Amino acid sequence: MGFDIFLENGRSIILAYDHGIEHGPTDFNEKSVDPAFVMEIAEKGKFNGIALQKGLAEKYYNGKVPLILKLNGKTNIVKGDPVSRQNCSVEYAVSLGAKAVGYTIYPGSIHENIMFQEFGRIQEEARKYGLAVIAWVYPRGEAVKDDTSKEMVAYAARIGLELGADAVKIKYTGDPNTFRWAVKSAGKAKVLMSGGPKAPTEEIFLQQVKGVIDAGGIGLAVGRNVWQHEEPLKMAKALRALVIEGKSLDEAVHILKG
Repeated sequence: MGFDIFLENGRSIILAYDHGIEHGPTDFNEKSVDPAFVMEIAEKGKFNGIALQKGLAEKYYNGKVPLILKLNGKTNIVKGDPVSRQNCSVEYAVSLGAKAVGYTIYPGSIHENIMFQEFGRIQEEARKYGLAVIAWVYPRGEAVKDDTSKEMVAYAARIGLELGADAVKIKYTGDPNTFRWAVKSAGKAKVLMSGGPKAPTEEIFLQQVKGVIDAGGIGLAVGRNVWQHEEPLKMAKALRALVIEGKSLDEAVHILKG
């Protein structure tokens, strides 16, 4: 099975909703604070997967969209070099119906070796169950001066490949030419853009997504730019047009504005 279950025409749009543990409720409004609302967006928006922490999966996952269970997480309360430890087993992810497991690694942190070791064990366990493994790879820490530079993003992509990830979720460099090097560095690991914070404009966000596809990435894992949107299903439709259906940027913008 592997990662293929998340692919449609060789591409993928995944709805991420692990923000509650990472940022607290500050990302949410009256609607998006409700996990049932986001599950509905995932289903009606025809997303190829949804990423949840285990508590949300236990209480809200309905089996309508392939599940990526996030196996680690941290708050933004503690400052300094980040470390995000495992809080759920692969076996329990399987029991909740997950088709993939996700894990965040912060290379550049003084604690990177802990996360490398945990991810290595998780990756091997996931193989026994036939689950796909997705690595969120975000360079952080005092030594990291620019986490969206061509070199740093490519390094992040390569780390995911080297550690055995089927797909890597990384930040966008800002243009397809520099991001192409990250895709090349990822080898046979699929490359997903991290959706990131709410973009300044819808057009800028869609332009970034188009850049990822032009550079050879397979799509994105997005949260805030969808469920913070006034019309989430319109944004989902525009993303599907751009990523899955291969429509132009102008066509995607037209769908959103229409």
